[in-house]
Amino acid sequence: MNHDRHIPSEDDAITDAAAHWCMRLHADDCTAVEREAFGQWLAADPRHAEEYQAMLEIWDTADLLPRSAQVVPLPVRRPVATRQWRPFASAAAVALLALPLAGWVGWEQGWLPNSYQHFEASDHLRQVRLSDGSSVELNLHSELRFLNFKDERQVTLIKGEAFFKVTHDSSHPFIVHAANGQTRVTGTQFNVWKYEDQVKVTLVEGSVLVSSGGNAGGYRLGPGMQASYHKGDFEPELNQSDDYANSLAWRSGRLVLDNLSLGQALPVINRYLDKPLMLADDSTASIRISGVYSTREVERLVDTLPKVLPVYLTRSKDGSTVLNRIVPAPTRG
Repeated sequence: MNHDRHIPSEDDAITDAAAHWCMRLHADDCTAVEREAFGQWLAADPRHAEEYQAMLEIWDTADLLPRSAQVVPLPVRRPVATRQWRPFASAAAVALLALPLAGWVGWEQGWLPNSYQHFEASDHLRQVRLSDGSSVELNLHSELRFLNFKDERQVTLIKGEAFFKVTHDSSHPFIVHAANGQTRVTGTQFNVWKYEDQVKVTLVEGSVLVSSGGNAGGYRLGPGMQASYHKGDFEPELNQSDDYANSLAWRSGRLVLDNLSLGQALPVINRYLDKPLMLADDSTASIRISGVYSTREVERLVDTLPKVLPVYLTRSKDGSTVLNRIVPAPTRG
């Protein structure tokens, strides 16, 4: 796969990020840590600086930023090829320059949101309400942002896990973006779990349409179904699960591992660890684990694994904990 190819979904992610940074950097409560993170994001790709500059021009012209806000200057950049603005940017720029009521026009044309929200949960579960009336429960170490456009509601799950109860609006679809895929609904209850480039969608009520990066049409889920995909997958893997409630146990602070291989369990466990747990080899990955644990005490779970499984712990060069299978001694015959 050619990862250097510039695809529309990458453009959308960069636009979302530029909008996020534009808002945060002009907010009164913006922290030094956020500004440092912005600098790192800006330096990661020349397109980031281009998109941020375009966002500044559009929003400054529309007078959407506070009068007292200090414009965050961009660093001197290497020359880049002339950029063809997407219809979103060019049409918005023309409208904003031409009309006094630019913000209203941007909303009416579907270019600009009338509401932006950003939420994080660190070491506590958090329940939040979006501006459209939908509610979201955030798991530990989770983060998302919400933009309300005239023709659709957009959520980006940046990291972690969230349970959504979406206010029904058939003319105003609700779309959750995660790892180059999306879940599209009009009103329902569902869970989205994301770790690195992996995503799992669990439907509780109603129906949702799930698509991964390579499939524009998507697949419809019914209650009790799950869809899983990695970033770059052409289509998600679908499953009908009788015990899907295990995927929602985090809402009561529990991590349920029901006869999973360590290869399956580690992404779930690592979501709660500062440093990911590693597997020494495929043989170790095949060991199965069961149990119910507290999501607040996953670090302790790692320490107890050698007591309940045929494994021992070592450290890698970068300091990560590695699980190694204990190979039984050969029998003498």
